[in-house]
Amino acid sequence: MKRLFVLSLAIGLAPLTIFTSSAQVTSADEKMVLVSTINGSIAPKSVLASNSGLVSAHNMMYRHSVTIYDASTTKLIATVPDTVVLSDFGFKKYSGSYKGAPVEGAFSPDGSYLYFTNYAMYGKGFNKEGTDRCSPASGYDDSFLSRIDLATMKIDAVYPVGSVPKVVQVTPDNKYILVSNWCSYTVTVISVETEKRVKDIKIGRYPRGIEISEDSQYAYIAEMGGSNIHRLDLNDFSKTLIPIGINPRALVLSPDGNTLYATLNSSGKVIAWNLLKNKAFKSVKTGDAARSLAISSDGTALFVVNFFSNTVSKVRTSDMKVLQTIKACNEPIGISYDSSTDRTWVACYGGSLKVFDNI
Repeated sequence: MKRLFVLSLAIGLAPLTIFTSSAQVTSADEKMVLVSTINGSIAPKSVLASNSGLVSAHNMMYRHSVTIYDASTTKLIATVPDTVVLSDFGFKKYSGSYKGAPVEGAFSPDGSYLYFTNYAMYGKGFNKEGTDRCSPASGYDDSFLSRIDLATMKIDAVYPVGSVPKVVQVTPDNKYILVSNWCSYTVTVISVETEKRVKDIKIGRYPRGIEISEDSQYAYIAEMGGSNIHRLDLNDFSKTLIPIGINPRALVLSPDGNTLYATLNSSGKVIAWNLLKNKAFKSVKTGDAARSLAISSDGTALFVVNFFSNTVSKVRTSDMKVLQTIKACNEPIGISYDSSTDRTWVACYGGSLKVFDNI
């Protein structure tokens, strides 16, 4: 953030104002300070900053809603119910209205839309809700991905996906939407242009985190039930494995695309993987059950929530040193960094959002 200092000189000259540019102060030099706690009718499983003025929280089946906030003021802008009439979108075998269960979200590259996954659907024809322990043989219901038009704050499209979808990401070139299906052990690839499913790709036990390279050539998918990251070539959908460590959950890429960071949930660690050398750089334990992960826009700092420790940690990427750990709330589960305000948002599963300035 920009600092300003005023020096009053005793020799009769006018005060001198000196500015230091944001380029001279990295995110790793800053400290997190709590500035706001947001309550209300929420139970956020995740939180997501658009980096252009909006922040969304995804409130599962406990509130059946997505709440959208102003990134600067932290004020609530809209509460969007997850209810849809599936037949209105061409799915004629479903009659009446259906509720969902928003898990995670992704903003479209142009900022026009917000996609969110539904853990399950509720209504006629959905009879076997998924669980966190499952396999394709469990026979749990498939679900839907929903899209919110941010101009109207209404759901304007839905897409069939697999069973218990978790993470959604959109390629930076706005060609594909990718959804990890926890119980189907697959990733669904959807065409943005046709709004149709392109392919279901087998991953393995409990696919979760997804990260996509800035050139839209590769997707990285965490197999949380194993110890690999699957690097998916988005040109031909071929895969290679990155043996990153047991129980990978959340992923982020460095701004230059050369380093992949992952949380290893069971060990409570965050690991940095050098993609150029194809080997681990360094890891650090941040707490018990390292869950969601975010990175500052300059790439110098990581932010991670530690679910069982009830903390949020800040890690310097240059040496993977924990710089700061703060008691956040009971069961912090989601985290996002907003570059437009230099703030870090934390989702607390119990029913609140915490907003931290980096100063």
